[in-house]
This record gives sequence, structure tokens and C-alpha cells, in this order.
Amino acid sequence: MAEEILMPRLSDTMTEGVIAAWHKKVGDTVKKGDLLAEIETDKATMELESYKDGILLHTGGDKGTKIQVDELLAIVGKAGEDVSSLLKAGSSPVSNPQSATTPKESAVATQSPNQPINQSAPDISKMPASAADREEVVLMPRLSDTMEEGVIASWHKNVGDTVKKGEVLAEIETDKATMELESYKNGTLLHIGAQKGEKIPVNGLLCIIGEKGKVDVDAIIAATKGGAISPQPAANSQQSAPENAKVPAESTQTIAANSSSTENGRVKASPLAKKLAAEKGIDIKAISGSGDGGRIIKADIDNYKEQISAPGGKGASTSGGVDILPWSHKESDGAKGQEGFTDIPNSQIRSIIAKRLGESKFSAPHFYLTMEINMDNAIAARVQLNEVSPAKISFNDMVVKATALALRQHPAVNASWLGDKIRRYSHIHIGIAVAIEEGLIVPVIRFADQKTLPQIAAESKELAGKAKNKKLQPNEFSGNTFTISNLGMMDIDEFTAIINPPDSCIMAVGRIKEVVVKKGDGFGVSNVMKITMSCDHRSVDGAVGAAFLQTFKKYLENPITMLL
Repeated sequence: MAEEILMPRLSDTMTEGVIAAWHKKVGDTVKKGDLLAEIETDKATMELESYKDGILLHTGGDKGTKIQVDELLAIVGKAGEDVSSLLKAGSSPVSNPQSATTPKESAVATQSPNQPINQSAPDISKMPASAADREEVVLMPRLSDTMEEGVIASWHKNVGDTVKKGEVLAEIETDKATMELESYKNGTLLHIGAQKGEKIPVNGLLCIIGEKGKVDVDAIIAATKGGAISPQPAANSQQSAPENAKVPAESTQTIAANSSSTENGRVKASPLAKKLAAEKGIDIKAISGSGDGGRIIKADIDNYKEQISAPGGKGASTSGGVDILPWSHKESDGAKGQEGFTDIPNSQIRSIIAKRLGESKFSAPHFYLTMEINMDNAIAARVQLNEVSPAKISFNDMVVKATALALRQHPAVNASWLGDKIRRYSHIHIGIAVAIEEGLIVPVIRFADQKTLPQIAAESKELAGKAKNKKLQPNEFSGNTFTISNLGMMDIDEFTAIINPPDSCIMAVGRIKEVVVKKGDGFGVSNVMKITMSCDHRSVDGAVGAAFLQTFKKYLENPITMLL
């Protein structure tokens, strides 16, 4: 049966999307995961993937067409299928995609951070008819343009709980932030696809919400995996399936003293527990689990740490007999002279940093421009400004303001390389690199050239706090047109930074230091700061970048001009 694809809400403020490009045309074969189109929102241009197999039978508009959120974007179905009824129904906005579809068509929906309807549902034609008619599958939504998998930070509902529309189901940690996932329907939470700390790939089974006693959970789980399972009593489907499905097979030895935590030679432990055990050098086979069915959970690892840290305790050993001690653990006499290491699994953020900056460094031809700026006037101006400013202004806030004003005069620097064209932005959004535990994230000061120094200071502080608590929303870490990385507070004199896509430039800011300079007939001390701008030579030439830095320097060396 042909299915509609509606314009998804790709940001929390999006009301309409513009077709930036179609990657498929009417008549083309489409497979799950194929790139259908690029959608330009009010925040960024994002890729839209197909969630089903079929033929592209209809598109809602050509390149450049605006389509309202929840209006008809495309139709995918079988070759020659009549879609006239869908075209008629899709001629007006659909305020509630769920109410416009039958249960079997419930996979047709929008995908957004706050309304992650099961847009990317598996092919329900492979499910038993009873399951297709009754179930509601919720899949892991793509909550950022670079997200490939999500980690369950916490569940707000347990299996068996009643769920209402709009209630928070779970918190999902993406490669950018931790976001709340709301339910789009009423029902009972019948199954969860992963425990806290476990990963689920985008479009993987997140949970099942339906009417208790009328949903074949086992059949749905089997269908999402593309296989079949033996029928089991309904009472076991809600507990045994999550447990057995989530524990990866690994070769272990059955320990008699810990038989409750092993099953068929496998250690029953959550991935988070295994990860923590590996990081702390703990032999997970030696731990008794306190979770359901003797499953080892995070609390068991934490408690075991306390035991081995107690007097008389000793580090856990690997199967090879070499003691592996946590780095914070004081080395005992028996471990001296022995080699060891700790493998730390990459976080979502670290993996994406490695991927995107690696691509930037080896695809964008970088060149670097370094300039020294006299900060005497900036220091004096900051003291005076902070006497009257409602928010404390930092030197970085002054750098942001000077950068934004200089970009207004040099739009060629405020650009992106798009392969067949250079896109110059009329708006100025300044990204500020913020260090967090897992790596870096870049909150964005939007329309920075139009904001006062106190406004920039207050917003920078708020965004930095959200970044460190993983509470940034997509519109707060996307859409940057220029990025600033400041290591001056760490006593770094100067450094070079890797361009942060889609920007063409990034400015690396060093510390302010005193230097002896000639003043009049004698010598004196001045405060100077070195900055180095990395430029993408494909879109920004050396002379263009140098002219920009001259303007930037004038603003910082004469701060009063930033107030005009």
C-alpha cells in the first residue's frame, strides 16, 4: 500500500521546509535508508532518509518549493499504484499524522526531537497480520543531522506503565546533547528496546506502546530483526525478550559462585556495566548481579569498586593473569614494573568529532593567518563596561562582537563551500567551541552582529552551562557561519584550529600577555593577544582573510567603535 511522507519538524521552531534538492525522482526505486531529499529549515539544511522500500510515486514540490510541517512531501508505494486518494487527502495540512493513518500505516509520520513518531518503522508487511494491525512501534529518531545512534540516558516510564501523549518517555543522549523524547500516543508501555546506558542505532527499536494484552510483543521484536521466534507466553514477552536480546554473545566461563549472573555460558550484564568494568579493570565474571534474573547492572560495578578499594583488596586480573588497575588506584608493590593499559570506549560526541574534523582537515585545504593585537584599550574598556553591564563581559565576548561586526563588512568570510557553489550568508551566527567531558561542542550565538555586549555575555554563559550539562537543543548547536576557539584561559599563547564544517574559517584565540615595547623615547609594557585564523582556501583567499583580520583588529584595539 502506498504511504505518505509528510514534511517532518526538523527543529523546535520549524513551521515549514524548503526543498533544497531531491536525490530521487518520480519513478525511482527507493530503499530504506536511501537519501530522499535535502530540506532547508530555519536552522540548517538537513538530509531526509527514506524509511521504507518502494517506488517514488509523487513529490510534493520541486527544488525551492516551501512545504508546511505535516503537509505532503512524497508518496512511496508499488509501481503503478493509484495515489489519487492520498493526493486529495494530502492537499491540506495534517495536524495530527497519527489520526490520518490506519494502524498498518502508522509508520507514516514526522520525525522530530519533540515528536519522534515511528517514521522509520521496519517493513510491517513482514510482520504477522495481527501484529501489524495492533502494534505501535517507536523507533530511535534522528535527533541531529550527524546522529547515527542514541544512548538511553534514562527512562521516565517503566514496562507496564500507562503513557499519555506528550509525556516524557526517555532521555536520549545523542552526539550533541541529551534530549527528552515525548510520547506521541496513548497506551501502555509494553516493551523497551534497551536499558539505561545502552545504545540503539537510528531507526532501531526503541519501545512498543499499545493496548495491554492485545499486542504480540514477541512477534514484533522478531519482525524488527527480520526473523522469527518461537511463541512464548505473553507473561514472558515483556521481560525475557529485552534481557536475552540485549546481552551480546561473548565467550566466558561459567563460575559456580556466580551462577545467577551467567546463562548458557554468557555473562548477563548490561552494556554499561561491561563498559564500566572494562574501564575499571574489574573481572565482570567475579561479580554477582542484583538486577532482574541476576543481571549485572551499573550499581553492582560501583559497589564492587568499593570492595576492591578496601584494605586488603586487590586489582582484578584478566584471563592472562596480568593485573589491570584503574589509573586512580595506587600501584601496589606486586604491580610495579608490569605493563598495562586502559581502553576507553569512544563516546557519541568523540566519534563524531573524529569523523567530521578528520573529513575537514583532509578535504579542506587549510591555510593560516596569524595577527598580534594590542589589548590595552580593550582591558580598560572591559573594566568600565562591567561597572554598568547587567552581565559580566569577558574578553571572549568582546572577540565575538568584534568578529561579528568584521564579518558584516567582509561577507566573503561568512561563507560555506558547497562543492559546486559558495554560499555566502546574510546572517551572522558565531559558534563558540566549549570543552565538555566527552570532547567539544559548539553552541551558537545567533545574529551576533545585532546583539549588544551584555546580551552576548549573558547568552554565552547560558549556552556554555547547557553544553556542559548536555541540555543544548538542536537550534542551539547548529547553523554556525563562523567559529571561535579560545584557549587563552589555559595560558596558551597561540595555536591553530581545524575548521568546523560548514564554516569556511575558525579563529584560534590565545592568551593576553604583557610584552615590552618601545614607547616614545623609552620602553613600556603593553598587553598583546595573538590570534590565528584557519581558512578554507576553496572559498576564502589569503587577501580576503587578511582584510577581515585588519577590520577585526581595529574593533578590538578601539572597543568604543563596537558600541556605535
